[in-house]
Amino acid sequence: MIYFDNSATTKPYKEVLDSYIKVSSDFFGNPSSLHGIGGQAERLLMHAREQIAQLLDVRHSEIYFTSGGTESNNLAIKGTALMHRNRGRHIITTAIEHASVRETMEQLRELGFRVTFVQPDRRGIVSVEEIEKAITSETFLVSVMHVNNEIGSIQPIKEIGQLVKKHSKIIYHVDNVQGIGKVPMDFYEANIDLCTLSAHKFHGLKGNGVLFIREGVRLSPLFSGGNQEWKQRSGTENVAGIVAMAKALRITLNNKERYLDELLSVKNYLMEELEKMEGIAVHTPDIHAAPHIINFSVKGFKAEVFVHALEEKDIYVSTTSACSSKKAAASSTLVAMGVPEKDAKSAVRISLTYENTREEAAVFIAAVKETVNRLREVMK
Repeated sequence: MIYFDNSATTKPYKEVLDSYIKVSSDFFGNPSSLHGIGGQAERLLMHAREQIAQLLDVRHSEIYFTSGGTESNNLAIKGTALMHRNRGRHIITTAIEHASVRETMEQLRELGFRVTFVQPDRRGIVSVEEIEKAITSETFLVSVMHVNNEIGSIQPIKEIGQLVKKHSKIIYHVDNVQGIGKVPMDFYEANIDLCTLSAHKFHGLKGNGVLFIREGVRLSPLFSGGNQEWKQRSGTENVAGIVAMAKALRITLNNKERYLDELLSVKNYLMEELEKMEGIAVHTPDIHAAPHIINFSVKGFKAEVFVHALEEKDIYVSTTSACSSKKAAASSTLVAMGVPEKDAKSAVRISLTYENTREEAAVFIAAVKETVNRLREVMK
Protein backbone atom coordinates (compact mmCIF):
# COMPACT_ATOMS: atom_id res chain seq x y z
CA MET A 1 0.00 0.00 0.00
CA ILE A 2 1.11 3.54 -0.81
CA TYR A 3 -0.61 6.09 1.41
CA PHE A 4 -0.35 9.63 0.06
CA ASP A 5 -3.28 11.16 1.97
CA ASN A 6 -1.55 12.35 5.12
CA SER A 7 -3.21 15.77 5.12
CA ALA A 8 -6.52 14.01 5.66
CA THR A 9 -5.12 11.96 8.52
CA THR A 10 -1.89 10.24 9.47
CA LYS A 11 -1.31 6.73 10.72
CA PRO A 12 -0.63 6.86 14.48
CA TYR A 13 2.90 5.96 15.54
CA LYS A 14 3.14 2.63 17.36
CA GLU A 15 4.61 4.44 20.37
CA VAL A 16 1.57 6.71 20.40
CA LEU A 17 -0.84 3.78 20.46
CA ASP A 18 1.21 2.11 23.18
CA SER A 19 1.03 5.29 25.29
CA TYR A 20 -2.71 5.57 24.81
CA ILE A 21 -3.31 1.98 25.88
CA LYS A 22 -0.96 2.27 28.88
CA VAL A 23 -2.57 5.46 30.20
CA SER A 24 -6.11 4.21 29.50
CA SER A 25 -5.40 0.99 31.38
CA ASP A 26 -3.28 2.15 34.31
CA PHE A 27 -4.15 5.84 34.79
CA PHE A 28 -7.83 5.93 33.94
CA GLY A 29 -8.89 8.34 36.69
CA ASN A 30 -10.68 11.62 36.17
CA PRO A 31 -8.02 14.36 36.54
CA SER A 32 -10.57 16.52 38.40
CA SER A 33 -11.12 13.88 41.11
CA LEU A 34 -9.58 14.51 44.55
CA HIS A 35 -8.43 10.95 45.25
CA GLY A 36 -5.07 9.47 44.37
CA ILE A 37 -6.17 7.84 41.11
CA GLY A 38 -7.43 11.21 39.91
CA GLY A 39 -4.22 12.83 41.09
CA GLN A 40 -2.17 10.43 38.96
CA ALA A 41 -4.20 11.40 35.89
CA GLU A 42 -3.87 15.09 36.73
CA ARG A 43 -0.08 14.82 36.96
CA LEU A 44 0.08 13.09 33.58
CA LEU A 45 -2.14 15.79 32.12
CA MET A 46 0.06 18.58 33.44
CA HIS A 47 3.23 16.81 32.28
CA ALA A 48 1.80 16.47 28.76
CA ARG A 49 0.83 20.15 28.80
CA GLU A 50 4.36 21.12 29.81
CA GLN A 51 5.86 18.84 27.14
CA ILE A 52 3.74 20.33 24.37
CA ALA A 53 4.47 23.86 25.55
CA GLN A 54 8.20 23.14 25.57
CA LEU A 55 8.03 21.65 22.06
CA LEU A 56 6.16 24.71 20.80
CA ASP A 57 8.39 27.08 22.81
CA VAL A 58 5.45 28.70 24.64
CA ARG A 59 4.23 28.83 28.25
CA HIS A 60 2.38 25.79 29.57
CA SER A 61 -0.43 28.08 30.76
CA GLU A 62 -1.08 28.96 27.11
CA ILE A 63 -1.89 25.38 26.07
CA TYR A 64 -5.57 24.40 26.12
CA PHE A 65 -6.76 20.96 25.13
CA THR A 66 -9.71 20.43 22.78
CA SER A 67 -11.19 17.65 20.67
CA GLY A 68 -9.32 18.69 17.53
CA GLY A 69 -8.83 21.30 14.85
CA THR A 70 -12.49 22.03 14.20
CA GLU A 71 -13.26 22.72 17.84
CA SER A 72 -10.12 24.79 18.29
CA ASN A 73 -10.98 26.94 15.27
CA ASN A 74 -14.56 27.38 16.48
CA LEU A 75 -13.43 28.28 19.98
CA ALA A 76 -10.84 30.74 18.70
CA ILE A 77 -13.20 32.53 16.31
CA LYS A 78 -16.55 32.36 18.08
CA GLY A 79 -14.93 32.79 21.48
CA THR A 80 -13.25 35.98 20.27
CA ALA A 81 -16.42 37.28 18.60
CA LEU A 82 -18.58 36.72 21.67
CA MET A 83 -16.03 38.09 24.13
CA HIS A 84 -14.96 41.14 22.13
CA ARG A 85 -18.05 42.07 20.11
CA ASN A 86 -18.01 45.48 21.76
CA ARG A 87 -14.68 46.23 20.02
CA GLY A 88 -16.37 46.04 16.62
CA ARG A 89 -18.27 43.75 14.29
CA HIS A 90 -15.72 43.17 11.51
CA ILE A 91 -13.56 40.08 10.92
CA ILE A 92 -10.91 39.49 8.26
CA THR A 93 -10.07 36.03 6.95
CA THR A 94 -9.09 34.55 3.58
CA ALA A 95 -10.99 32.87 0.76
CA ILE A 96 -8.86 29.72 1.10
CA GLU A 97 -9.53 28.72 4.70
CA HIS A 98 -10.51 25.27 5.94
CA ALA A 99 -14.24 24.59 6.18
CA SER A 100 -14.13 24.80 9.99
CA VAL A 101 -13.06 28.43 9.66
CA ARG A 102 -15.13 29.29 6.59
CA GLU A 103 -18.39 27.89 7.96
CA THR A 104 -17.78 29.48 11.36
CA MET A 105 -17.44 32.84 9.63
CA GLU A 106 -20.67 32.28 7.74
CA GLN A 107 -22.45 31.52 10.99
CA LEU A 108 -21.13 34.75 12.51
CA ARG A 109 -22.35 36.66 9.46
CA GLU A 110 -25.83 35.39 10.20
CA LEU A 111 -25.44 36.81 13.70
CA GLY A 112 -24.69 40.27 12.37
CA PHE A 113 -20.91 40.28 12.05
CA ARG A 114 -19.28 41.50 8.84
CA VAL A 115 -16.61 39.24 7.33
CA THR A 116 -14.08 40.15 4.63
CA PHE A 117 -12.67 37.19 2.71
CA VAL A 118 -9.32 38.31 1.25
CA GLN A 119 -8.58 36.71 -2.12
CA PRO A 120 -5.27 34.93 -2.83
CA ASP A 121 -3.04 35.39 -5.84
CA ARG A 122 -2.60 32.65 -8.46
CA ARG A 123 -0.14 30.86 -6.18
CA GLY A 124 -2.75 30.58 -3.42
CA ILE A 125 -1.03 33.18 -1.22
CA VAL A 126 -2.70 36.23 0.30
CA SER A 127 -0.84 39.52 0.52
CA VAL A 128 -0.22 41.56 3.63
CA GLU A 129 -1.22 44.66 1.67
CA GLU A 130 -4.68 43.27 0.90
CA ILE A 131 -5.24 42.45 4.55
CA GLU A 132 -4.09 45.92 5.50
CA LYS A 133 -6.58 47.45 3.04
CA ALA A 134 -9.38 45.41 4.62
CA ILE A 135 -8.76 46.65 8.19
CA THR A 136 -11.31 49.13 9.50
CA SER A 137 -11.99 50.75 12.85
CA GLU A 138 -14.49 47.91 13.44
CA THR A 139 -11.99 45.06 12.86
CA PHE A 140 -11.35 42.96 15.98
CA LEU A 141 -10.15 39.62 14.55
CA VAL A 142 -7.85 38.46 11.74
CA SER A 143 -7.79 34.71 11.05
CA VAL A 144 -5.34 33.25 8.53
CA MET A 145 -4.19 29.65 8.02
CA HIS A 146 -0.46 28.95 7.99
CA VAL A 147 -0.36 26.20 5.33
CA ASN A 148 -3.24 25.70 2.95
CA ASN A 149 -4.62 22.20 3.32
CA GLU A 150 -5.34 21.72 -0.40
CA ILE A 151 -2.36 23.16 -2.30
CA GLY A 152 0.23 23.61 0.45
CA SER A 153 0.84 27.34 -0.07
CA ILE A 154 2.45 29.05 2.93
CA GLN A 155 0.90 32.32 4.05
CA PRO A 156 3.05 35.26 5.27
CA ILE A 157 2.09 34.66 8.89
CA LYS A 158 4.94 36.64 10.46
CA GLU A 159 4.39 39.66 8.24
CA ILE A 160 0.64 39.64 8.89
CA GLY A 161 1.39 39.40 12.61
CA GLN A 162 3.60 42.47 12.39
CA LEU A 163 0.77 44.32 10.70
CA VAL A 164 -1.80 43.23 13.29
CA LYS A 165 0.54 44.29 16.11
CA LYS A 166 0.05 47.90 15.01
CA HIS A 167 -3.66 47.58 15.85
CA SER A 168 -3.92 46.90 19.56
CA LYS A 169 -7.56 45.84 19.58
CA ILE A 170 -7.21 43.20 16.82
CA ILE A 171 -6.72 39.55 17.85
CA TYR A 172 -4.72 37.34 15.50
CA HIS A 173 -5.67 33.68 14.97
CA VAL A 174 -3.65 31.19 12.94
CA ASP A 175 -4.85 27.74 11.87
CA ASN A 176 -1.61 25.74 11.98
CA VAL A 177 -3.14 22.29 11.52
CA GLN A 178 -1.24 21.56 8.29
CA GLY A 179 1.95 23.43 9.14
CA ILE A 180 2.91 21.88 12.47
CA GLY A 181 5.85 19.52 12.17
CA LYS A 182 6.49 20.52 8.56
CA VAL A 183 6.94 24.31 8.37
CA PRO A 184 8.59 26.20 11.26
CA MET A 185 6.74 29.03 12.98
CA ASP A 186 7.58 31.04 16.09
CA PHE A 187 4.33 31.88 17.88
CA TYR A 188 5.70 34.91 19.69
CA GLU A 189 7.79 36.28 16.82
CA ALA A 190 4.71 36.12 14.57
CA ASN A 191 2.64 37.91 17.23
CA ILE A 192 0.05 35.12 17.26
CA ASP A 193 -2.71 35.34 19.86
CA LEU A 194 -4.53 32.09 19.05
CA CYS A 195 -3.24 29.00 17.23
CA THR A 196 -4.93 25.73 16.27
CA LEU A 197 -3.34 22.25 16.19
CA SER A 198 -4.83 18.80 15.59
CA ALA A 199 -3.18 15.58 16.80
CA HIS A 200 -4.20 13.26 13.99
CA LYS A 201 -2.34 15.40 11.45
CA PHE A 202 0.99 14.56 13.11
CA HIS A 203 0.51 10.85 13.86
CA GLY A 204 -1.49 11.32 17.04
CA LEU A 205 -5.06 10.16 17.57
CA LYS A 206 -8.30 11.62 16.28
CA GLY A 207 -10.31 13.52 18.86
CA ASN A 208 -7.42 15.51 20.34
CA GLY A 209 -6.31 19.04 19.61
CA VAL A 210 -4.71 22.15 21.06
CA LEU A 211 -5.66 25.78 21.09
CA PHE A 212 -2.78 28.08 21.99
CA ILE A 213 -4.19 31.14 23.77
CA ARG A 214 -1.60 33.81 24.36
CA GLU A 215 -1.36 34.97 27.97
CA GLY A 216 -3.76 37.86 28.53
CA VAL A 217 -6.14 36.99 25.67
CA ARG A 218 -9.67 36.28 26.82
CA LEU A 219 -12.28 34.18 25.03
CA SER A 220 -15.91 33.40 25.72
CA PRO A 221 -16.19 29.61 26.34
CA LEU A 222 -18.34 27.60 23.95
CA PHE A 223 -19.06 24.82 26.46
CA SER A 224 -20.59 25.30 29.90
CA GLY A 225 -19.87 22.71 32.56
CA GLY A 226 -17.17 21.76 35.00
CA ASN A 227 -14.77 24.59 34.14
CA GLN A 228 -11.88 22.37 33.05
CA GLU A 229 -8.96 23.89 31.11
CA TRP A 230 -8.90 27.01 33.28
CA LYS A 231 -12.64 27.57 32.67
CA GLN A 232 -12.03 27.86 28.95
CA ARG A 233 -13.14 24.42 27.76
CA SER A 234 -15.43 22.40 30.03
CA GLY A 235 -15.48 18.62 29.73
CA THR A 236 -13.38 15.85 31.25
CA GLU A 237 -10.00 15.83 29.53
CA ASN A 238 -9.02 12.86 27.38
CA VAL A 239 -5.83 12.22 29.35
CA ALA A 240 -4.72 9.17 27.39
CA GLY A 241 -5.21 10.94 24.07
CA ILE A 242 -3.43 14.06 25.34
CA VAL A 243 -0.41 12.08 26.58
CA ALA A 244 -0.34 10.28 23.22
CA MET A 245 -0.56 13.65 21.43
CA ALA A 246 2.47 14.97 23.33
CA LYS A 247 4.45 11.89 22.29
CA ALA A 248 3.32 12.21 18.66
CA LEU A 249 4.39 15.85 18.53
CA ARG A 250 7.80 15.06 19.99
CA ILE A 251 8.42 12.21 17.52
CA THR A 252 7.20 14.31 14.57
CA LEU A 253 9.44 17.25 15.43
CA ASN A 254 12.39 14.87 15.84
CA ASN A 255 11.59 13.36 12.44
CA LYS A 256 11.48 16.84 10.95
CA GLU A 257 15.05 17.44 12.07
CA ARG A 258 16.19 14.09 10.64
CA TYR A 259 14.13 13.61 7.50
CA LEU A 260 12.94 16.99 6.17
CA ASP A 261 15.51 17.01 3.36
CA GLU A 262 14.38 13.55 2.25
CA LEU A 263 10.74 14.63 2.31
CA LEU A 264 11.58 17.65 0.16
CA SER A 265 13.47 15.40 -2.25
CA VAL A 266 10.43 13.15 -2.66
CA LYS A 267 8.13 16.14 -3.17
CA ASN A 268 10.45 17.77 -5.72
CA TYR A 269 10.70 14.52 -7.67
CA LEU A 270 6.90 14.22 -7.77
CA MET A 271 6.47 17.86 -8.83
CA GLU A 272 9.04 17.52 -11.63
CA GLU A 273 7.55 14.30 -12.98
CA LEU A 274 3.96 15.55 -12.86
CA GLU A 275 4.89 18.79 -14.63
CA LYS A 276 6.36 16.74 -17.51
CA MET A 277 3.05 14.96 -18.17
CA GLU A 278 0.74 16.14 -20.90
CA GLY A 279 -2.72 17.09 -19.70
CA ILE A 280 -1.68 17.59 -16.07
CA ALA A 281 -1.63 21.02 -14.42
CA VAL A 282 0.18 21.39 -11.10
CA HIS A 283 -1.44 23.98 -8.82
CA THR A 284 1.01 23.91 -5.91
CA PRO A 285 3.48 26.80 -6.19
CA ASP A 286 7.19 26.11 -6.69
CA ILE A 287 8.13 28.42 -3.81
CA HIS A 288 6.42 29.43 -0.57
CA ALA A 289 4.93 25.95 -0.35
CA ALA A 290 4.98 23.26 2.32
CA PRO A 291 7.18 20.20 1.80
CA HIS A 292 4.37 17.65 1.89
CA ILE A 293 1.43 18.76 -0.28
CA ILE A 294 1.02 18.68 -4.07
CA ASN A 295 -2.21 19.54 -5.87
CA PHE A 296 -2.70 18.86 -9.58
CA SER A 297 -5.50 18.48 -12.10
CA VAL A 298 -5.82 15.59 -14.53
CA LYS A 299 -7.58 17.46 -17.30
CA GLY A 300 -10.58 15.73 -18.82
CA PHE A 301 -11.33 13.43 -15.89
CA LYS A 302 -13.36 13.84 -12.75
CA ALA A 303 -11.11 13.74 -9.71
CA GLU A 304 -13.05 10.95 -8.03
CA VAL A 305 -12.63 8.69 -11.08
CA PHE A 306 -8.88 9.16 -10.96
CA VAL A 307 -8.73 8.65 -7.18
CA HIS A 308 -10.64 5.36 -7.39
CA ALA A 309 -8.52 4.18 -10.34
CA LEU A 310 -5.39 4.66 -8.22
CA GLU A 311 -7.07 2.91 -5.29
CA GLU A 312 -7.38 -0.18 -7.49
CA LYS A 313 -3.57 -0.15 -7.51
CA ASP A 314 -3.48 0.17 -3.70
CA ILE A 315 -2.45 3.84 -3.91
CA TYR A 316 -4.39 6.32 -1.79
CA VAL A 317 -4.72 10.03 -2.55
CA SER A 318 -7.63 12.45 -2.21
CA THR A 319 -9.50 15.14 -4.09
CA THR A 320 -9.80 18.32 -2.02
CA SER A 321 -9.86 18.61 1.77
CA ALA A 322 -11.07 15.39 3.39
CA CYS A 323 -13.81 17.44 5.06
CA SER A 324 -15.14 18.42 1.62
CA SER A 325 -14.01 15.60 -0.69
CA LYS A 326 -17.40 13.87 -0.90
CA LYS A 327 -19.05 17.02 -2.24
CA ALA A 328 -19.33 17.46 -6.00
CA ALA A 329 -18.54 21.18 -5.96
CA ALA A 330 -15.22 22.47 -7.25
CA SER A 331 -12.56 23.39 -4.71
CA SER A 332 -13.24 26.91 -3.43
CA THR A 333 -9.49 27.35 -2.89
CA LEU A 334 -8.62 26.60 -6.50
CA VAL A 335 -11.48 28.72 -7.83
CA ALA A 336 -10.30 31.62 -5.64
CA MET A 337 -6.84 31.23 -7.20
CA GLY A 338 -8.31 31.63 -10.68
CA VAL A 339 -8.22 27.96 -11.70
CA PRO A 340 -11.05 27.23 -14.19
CA GLU A 341 -13.92 25.40 -12.51
CA LYS A 342 -13.61 22.44 -14.87
CA ASP A 343 -9.95 21.97 -13.89
CA ALA A 344 -10.76 22.54 -10.21
CA LYS A 345 -13.20 19.61 -10.37
CA SER A 346 -10.35 17.45 -11.70
CA ALA A 347 -7.96 18.31 -8.88
CA VAL A 348 -6.15 15.62 -6.90
CA ARG A 349 -4.10 16.12 -3.74
CA ILE A 350 -1.00 14.17 -2.72
CA SER A 351 0.05 14.66 0.89
CA LEU A 352 3.20 13.09 2.28
CA THR A 353 4.77 12.34 5.61
CA TYR A 354 8.29 11.53 6.75
CA GLU A 355 7.72 7.81 6.26
CA ASN A 356 7.05 8.10 2.52
CA THR A 357 9.92 7.16 0.23
CA ARG A 358 11.36 7.94 -3.20
CA GLU A 359 10.56 4.37 -4.22
CA GLU A 360 6.88 4.93 -3.42
CA ALA A 361 6.97 8.14 -5.41
CA ALA A 362 8.37 6.35 -8.46
CA VAL A 363 5.64 3.70 -8.24
CA PHE A 364 3.06 6.47 -7.94
CA ILE A 365 4.32 8.32 -11.03
CA ALA A 366 4.26 5.10 -13.08
CA ALA A 367 0.71 4.43 -11.86
CA VAL A 368 -0.40 7.96 -12.80
CA LYS A 369 0.99 7.58 -16.33
CA GLU A 370 -0.64 4.18 -16.81
CA THR A 371 -3.96 5.34 -15.35
CA VAL A 372 -4.12 8.48 -17.50
CA ASN A 373 -3.36 6.50 -20.65
CA ARG A 374 -5.93 3.82 -19.80
CA LEU A 375 -8.67 6.32 -19.01
CA ARG A 376 -7.98 8.23 -22.22
CA GLU A 377 -8.28 5.00 -24.22
CA VAL A 378 -11.63 4.29 -22.58
CA MET A 379 -12.89 7.78 -23.46
CA LYS A 380 -12.00 7.51 -27.16
